[in-house]
Amino acid sequence: MKVLLIGSGGREHALAWKLAQSPLMTEFYATPGNPGIAEHAALVSLNVEDHEAVAAFCREKAIDFVVVGPEAPLVAGLADRLRAYGLKVFGPSAAAAQLEGSKGFTKDICARYNIPTGAYQRFNNAPKAKAYIREQGAPIVVKADGLAAGKGVTVAMTVEEALAAVDDCFEGAFGAAGAEVVIEAYLDGEEASFFCLCDGRNALPLATVQDHKRVGEGDTGVNTGGMGAYSPAPVMTAEMIERTMKEIIEPTIRGMAESGYPFSGVFFAGLMITAKGPELIEYNVRFGDPECQVLMMRLKSDLLPLLLAAAEGTLDKVMAEWSDDPALTVVMASKGYPGSYEKNTPIVSLPEAGDGTKVFHAGTSLKDGELVATGGRVLNVTATGRTVGEAQNRAYALVDKVEWENGFCRRDIGWRAIEREKA
Repeated sequence: MKVLLIGSGGREHALAWKLAQSPLMTEFYATPGNPGIAEHAALVSLNVEDHEAVAAFCREKAIDFVVVGPEAPLVAGLADRLRAYGLKVFGPSAAAAQLEGSKGFTKDICARYNIPTGAYQRFNNAPKAKAYIREQGAPIVVKADGLAAGKGVTVAMTVEEALAAVDDCFEGAFGAAGAEVVIEAYLDGEEASFFCLCDGRNALPLATVQDHKRVGEGDTGVNTGGMGAYSPAPVMTAEMIERTMKEIIEPTIRGMAESGYPFSGVFFAGLMITAKGPELIEYNVRFGDPECQVLMMRLKSDLLPLLLAAAEGTLDKVMAEWSDDPALTVVMASKGYPGSYEKNTPIVSLPEAGDGTKVFHAGTSLKDGELVATGGRVLNVTATGRTVGEAQNRAYALVDKVEWENGFCRRDIGWRAIEREKA
């Protein structure tokens, strides 16, 4: 099978690494890719925003299957355009991708189909939004409605912080994504991520993950795209997974189909486990980053037939097998992230991958033959172990072998699960 992978981050390196292991794979291409993805696929230079150019490449190479990694091309309708040419695509239509592309759309779906989530209001101007915040008080959550690379959400512990977040949105801090804001009730509990493949009718539960959004240890500082993750998430018990499927995932599948937006791809449900049970914080319509890295490390099954079944409507015919061993990934980021940071800093040396260890490339590039850091989040240092504590020890032992002067990381990834293991 000839496959094209769209994307260039750590998530796509993890997908490329796993897809390349499939005996079904005959030719594998990726665009734009990164130096890590280049170990597994032939990189091609395509303008992903030019849907016709991507389609032309697929015709030229007789591509059988396209896997779209990031959210932006999905929200922009790349999957629709490729399907119009008869191609099989993993990823939702633009209409279905509104689940991530518009937080207000998702909250409206939740309201319509009684999916548990925080109470909310949508606003297109600052004065009304601020009046609502003053009326509700803090803590409260302010979200830019559109795509903001994981940075458009403010969990405000004071009214002043919430009012400032509204100003950020309407004054252009998140571009067009902030033209509308969603203000919602603060949910108290423990966060977890749940992943599930969907083909429009059938669902295949994958696994649970807990990530670490805050830049600082002890979950302090500003939100980021994610500083590390581990799987499985102990808070997601068998009962909690069953409730998530029945109360959140299955009503969403029915609701999207009834609304005329049947969903095909991966549901990434960001959950808050509250005293009442699982409540939806938000949906993403692609694998998480860095959640994907730990999922791929634990997945024992061939990934390619699973993604293909989601695209073909045959998820009821496949199963996913998982390792019981936890996996943990540490994000190494450029100093200054998530604020401004220096680009093109040299990465002198990376440790070799071993049994149950892997360094995934996220924001890297080759410059004059040398590996350099070009992004905020740059490397995902990943390991498995018999316990989360063992996976953490192995991952940080690998981190300490990375020779990159401008890199930093949190040193406490997995702390919640490790506290449970010690109890």
